[in-house]
Amino acid sequence: MSARRPNVILVMTDDQGYGDLACTGNPWISTPNLDDFFVQAARCPDFHVSPLCTPTRGAIMSGRNPLRNGAWATCWGRSILRRDETTMARVFAHNGYRTGMFGKWHLGDNYPYRPQDRGFQTVVAHKGGGVGQTPDFWGNSYFDDTYFHNGAPVAHEGYCTDVWFDEAMAFIEQSHGEPFFCYLATNAPHGPYRVADRYADPYRGNPDIPNPEFYGMITNIDENFGRLVALLDDLEIAEDTILIFMTDNGTAAGWEEGPGQGYNAGMRGRKASYYDGGHRVPFFIRWPAGGIGHRDVTPLITHLDLLPTFVDLCDLDEPEHKPWDGLSVAPLLRGEGQALPHREIFLQYRQNTEPPHMWENGVMCQHWRLIGGEELYYLPADPGQRNDISEQYPDMVRRLRIAHEEFWAEIEPLLSQFCPISLGADEENPTRLGAMDVLGDVAWDQPHIRAARRSTGRWMVEVERDGHYRFELQRWPRELGLPIDAVLADEESTAIHPQRARIKLGDFEAFADVPAGADRVTFEADLQRGMGEFEAWFIAPDGDERGAYYVYVTRE
Repeated sequence: MSARRPNVILVMTDDQGYGDLACTGNPWISTPNLDDFFVQAARCPDFHVSPLCTPTRGAIMSGRNPLRNGAWATCWGRSILRRDETTMARVFAHNGYRTGMFGKWHLGDNYPYRPQDRGFQTVVAHKGGGVGQTPDFWGNSYFDDTYFHNGAPVAHEGYCTDVWFDEAMAFIEQSHGEPFFCYLATNAPHGPYRVADRYADPYRGNPDIPNPEFYGMITNIDENFGRLVALLDDLEIAEDTILIFMTDNGTAAGWEEGPGQGYNAGMRGRKASYYDGGHRVPFFIRWPAGGIGHRDVTPLITHLDLLPTFVDLCDLDEPEHKPWDGLSVAPLLRGEGQALPHREIFLQYRQNTEPPHMWENGVMCQHWRLIGGEELYYLPADPGQRNDISEQYPDMVRRLRIAHEEFWAEIEPLLSQFCPISLGADEENPTRLGAMDVLGDVAWDQPHIRAARRSTGRWMVEVERDGHYRFELQRWPRELGLPIDAVLADEESTAIHPQRARIKLGDFEAFADVPAGADRVTFEADLQRGMGEFEAWFIAPDGDERGAYYVYVTRE
């Protein structure tokens, strides 16, 4: 152990799979800096996350299964990490670390769920699940965007990935005199697939590459990772820094099974799949002063293990927290052990407000995978998961089903609980509700708002304080300043012409007319503390209702 607690930098990219690196076997992609890091690092070739981004991020931050921590979908009011979860950032801050988060959060955009509410002292981030999605600053497009510095919008110049690395590196330069935790979570290479031509051009015209822009975004990430490594060397802190590179789920655009384009390291499945291609990802970790590097660590390790492992590696005092589902793998990383205790890992999510069904899932242990409670695969003999051997090994099927049934009995009572968005808190007043977090049909992307995609006008909220509240229903966000019935100057934009609007919270319900050309409809109400469903709707002349896309709620 180093005399001083080590710095920790966790770099995680979005939608990049195990096969989307040259060092893991991809014959076309150029990632020289990550290839060098691969050689220097301890490599975990059987590292697993969740099949989607929010469940992975919540599990990393809490050390707990997504069905326990509440963040088991990417919107629908189910992409929010429960308020009472102790986050990785809080653990580091509790131990005197400076904490910074840069890039994609996707665990709640309102108080008390924002990164600055969860233990991060310095935050530069976009909102929602990707740059340009509904909660994000309007018009963000990866280039010259407006991002949020501890909640305040700030205009930037340059490409999104370059900005995240620039801001993270500035934080590191300012913080390196004391231990720091830097969480650098890029939105790239998540779609839309946009990058400067000089990165994508080398991949264009190759029939084996399914998406040149996707590969170009990864090459840009690699270039930035090289800048980060060089900074650690220049500051002479590389020896005392735990540096990690990983990704959040299987590939989204680096492999196409049907036409056989791209590379997926022989795995079946991609992002969102319970087969290994959906959740087995690259994980490289280097800490020279701690003896971590230059080895393969072969046992099955997961994202649930990161928080307890950091506590072990950094000798952190643990604040009060709920029991973790992961365990420390520090001895394995140091080369002090060869195996972990037997355990089952449960993969489960559902892209809906309603909870997942019991057998929409995957169960993993060291060599076995049970998919949907029925298909069984033995990975040493069948890494591509092509041969279902459930009939030959009914005892293994039974054993893994029983393990999941026991897990399900624990978590099923939690699945009906919501993570309410706070109204009236001093920390965020006004609060903006958006169509990504509604309970029901979502309009999660800004193109959905342009096209007037129908959404459900219902949110789970908690009124924090008694008081007088103002509700402003809008079709467009405030930064645009447009009337409700306006359209943008593009062919995708569709007008709406509501005649009335209504809101409802508990026993309170009110209606109002919508004048032509109005940019908002305003309601006022006296509210008492409490939790419940809040509704906000635009009503067409024929009585048809659609949810308000944005609602600004102010305690006066």
